Amino acid sequence: MLDRPTATAARPPVLFDEKIAEQIVRYGRMLVKRGYVHNSLGNVAIRVPHQGYPYGIAYTKHSTISLEEMTIDNVVITDIPTTDLLHGTIPTSVGHKLNREIFRLRPDVGAVIHVHHDETLAWLGSKPDREIKAMSLEFPYVMGKPPCIVPSHLDVEQDVGPLDQFVHGTNSLVMIRHGITSFGRNVSEAYHRLNTLTSEIRRNVLMEILCKMNGTEGQFLTQKDVDWMYSVAESVIYPTQS
Repeated sequence: MLDRPTATAARPPVLFDEKIAEQIVRYGRMLVKRGYVHNSLGNVAIRVPHQGYPYGIAYTKHSTISLEEMTIDNVVITDIPTTDLLHGTIPTSVGHKLNREIFRLRPDVGAVIHVHHDETLAWLGSKPDREIKAMSLEFPYVMGKPPCIVPSHLDVEQDVGPLDQFVHGTNSLVMIRHGITSFGRNVSEAYHRLNTLTSEIRRNVLMEILCKMNGTEGQFLTQKDVDWMYSVAESVIYPTQS
């Protein structure tokens, strides 16, 4: 499905910034190298402030082409509260609705990344009541807030209405049978959080395998320690931004 533009009143013109578009392409290539991209689904969105647009504007890849194949010619600009295309002619995929709603609800978020991560999908699908437990010290510090596993009956790409209930308490959404959406103040932060989350998932998978082989029980950080690490994450990882 495509996110179709709507008609709105005239607003200030939007000029295409190639440097922002190049960031989309650059991080898209990085996601491809990590094996996160398998088809035309998955995306990077970057918010840019702009006069006349209270929520800013969003640069992202249009539909029908993958991050692996794209160039800056495949970058479009959209409004945030509406589906209006401000640059480009090919609409975005329906998943951009989620990006736009995160931007609308979270003024602190400047970039969103969405991918379909194999190990996460398989791990969550193998047991219905999974929780992502922290075993590494880096995980709470980099994530800043606990990841949110979205209930399986919610499709927050099709219906963003429920997002306001939980998006403020997390920096990453994990969707069963779908994928991961990470966000941050900039695209670098969103990318680091995505990589940290996928790494912790792989560690959980590997720990389960090894514990089953050896008849042992996994060692995780206590919830008290994890909560404290979340509370000081800003000063530890990004002290100049906190």
